[in-house]
Amino acid sequence: MTEVERAAGGVLCRRSGDRVEVCLVHRPRYDDWSLPKGKLTGGEEPLAGALREVEEETGAAAIPQLRLPDVDYALPDGRPKNVAYWLMAAASDGPVRDADEVDETAWLPLEEAAGRLSYPEERTLLAGVASLPPVTAVIALVRHARAGERRKWAGRDELRPIDPVGAKQADRIAGLLTALRPRRLVAATPLRCTQTLEPLAAAVERPIVRDGAFAEPSGPDGLPARVAAARARLAELRAFERVVVCSQGKLMPHLLASLRGESDHHPFKTPKGDGWLLAWSGETLLGASRL
Repeated sequence: MTEVERAAGGVLCRRSGDRVEVCLVHRPRYDDWSLPKGKLTGGEEPLAGALREVEEETGAAAIPQLRLPDVDYALPDGRPKNVAYWLMAAASDGPVRDADEVDETAWLPLEEAAGRLSYPEERTLLAGVASLPPVTAVIALVRHARAGERRKWAGRDELRPIDPVGAKQADRIAGLLTALRPRRLVAATPLRCTQTLEPLAAAVERPIVRDGAFAEPSGPDGLPARVAAARARLAELRAFERVVVCSQGKLMPHLLASLRGESDHHPFKTPKGDGWLLAWSGETLLGASRL
């Protein structure tokens, strides 16, 4: 079976007056205009690769907002290629870092950008972006990092700390979510939830607020009420526009299913140290994608 070449990129947007502009890049090697993107390196996570490629090719640091549909196509030699895309907001301007790959950038209104793109797959992607309402809030919902085994911990479970693997997971979370530039960090009450966000808190210089609304209930009878409390708290946190919340494994699948209006919570089971990127427009959830 032919191996799929995997890449990642972004639809990088900024607001200019009352219109939205998109950044396109010109690649002299191909003499084309395209969305910024590039191949993933090694075991690089797609979102991390997308943020890296966008900054290298446009010079702009980006804030991830919403996972967009993947683009699939065949390379000239016939090999399949998959590109994972995110909608991103430009946070800063700077020089193009990958000058060998990109010799010109252009910020264009959506319709004009679609007309300049060289590839129909990217024009289709941009048409989908044009139909979206504005993103007003992004919340990263992560499950706490690994904290050993509950049955081997003799103390109070709320005080069970993350283990060495969990510490590496916490560092990975910080490396990925620093780009979100969160304005509020919220952790469920167990110590392992706070510890999971500590590297991120140090990176963005924000305090961690502990909130019992995101802790799993003591028994299944309390789950519906806890889901309702967590939903209400998320609605309040949307006012901060960009937030990271650390929660627990018994609550998150039910919370995510409730937010999506779905009865089956199994697709939302989340391993320790992983999470979801949730994007809203007002009160409407636009998407929930795995980090």
